Amino acid sequence: MARRLRPVGIDFIESAPVRLVFATGAAAPPEAVYRALAEDVTGWPRWFRAVSLARPTHGGAGREVRLVGGVRFQETVMAADPELRYAYRVDETNVPGLHALLEEWRLAPAGTGTRVQWTFAAAGSAPFRLGLGAARAGLGRSFRDAVKTLDRRLAAARTP
Repeated sequence: MARRLRPVGIDFIESAPVRLVFATGAAAPPEAVYRALAEDVTGWPRWFRAVSLARPTHGGAGREVRLVGGVRFQETVMAADPELRYAYRVDETNVPGLHALLEEWRLAPAGTGTRVQWTFAAAGSAPFRLGLGAARAGLGRSFRDAVKTLDRRLAAARTP
């Protein structure tokens, strides 16, 4: 059953009770990574294995995301700063114990490539927080694998 979450502002990224931050590099330039994140929302399942469906809603101001295993999210895009960051808040989900969630993807030039940082900022019940702590390593691995896969796809698209 879908539940409404507490609406949070972009500042929640810094004040959330639980913050998981992961970073890795990509050979692709920031503009290409940003396009894949913010403009090609329907393409997420092709590079982020945990995502089974992603589509823009509300004229691009929101997103619907489904994960492998049945987790569903209705989201509001909170920041779409070309080549810098892409952030979204979860408004509705079927995840038990989750009270608020904001995710931010920060991009920074790194030589000819991009440093990609993903922050998962959440508030939830004690069992949710415990489960999230246990899932930290898997979330980090999933993020790094997704960025690696995205980078390969972007490189293939650039190759004539």
